[in-house]
Amino acid sequence: MSAAGFTLAGADHAIIPVMLGDAVVAQKFARELQKEGIYVTGFFYPVVPKGQARIRTQMSAAHTPEQITRAVEAFTRIGKQLGVIA
Repeated sequence: MSAAGFTLAGADHAIIPVMLGDAVVAQKFARELQKEGIYVTGFFYPVVPKGQARIRTQMSAAHTPEQITRAVEAFTRIGKQLGVIA
C-alpha cells in the first residue's frame, strides 16, 4: 500500500489506518470498497481529529494472499479514481 502511494499509520499492528485526510473522500472510498466486497470502515471527525480522516483496515492471519492482493488492487484502483494517489 505504501508503494502505491498511500500513507499508513500503525503498520506494525493488525489494525492499519489508511490516512486520507478528507472526510468526504474517506466516505466515498469506503463505500466503493464495500461495493467490491471489501469491508472497511471510514473514520472522520468527531471520531478522529479534523483533517485526519482515514479508512480502517484490519489484517488477519486468516486472509489469503489472494484476498490481500485483491484488496490492494481495489485500494489502488479506487485511490486513483478519487485522486488520492497518482
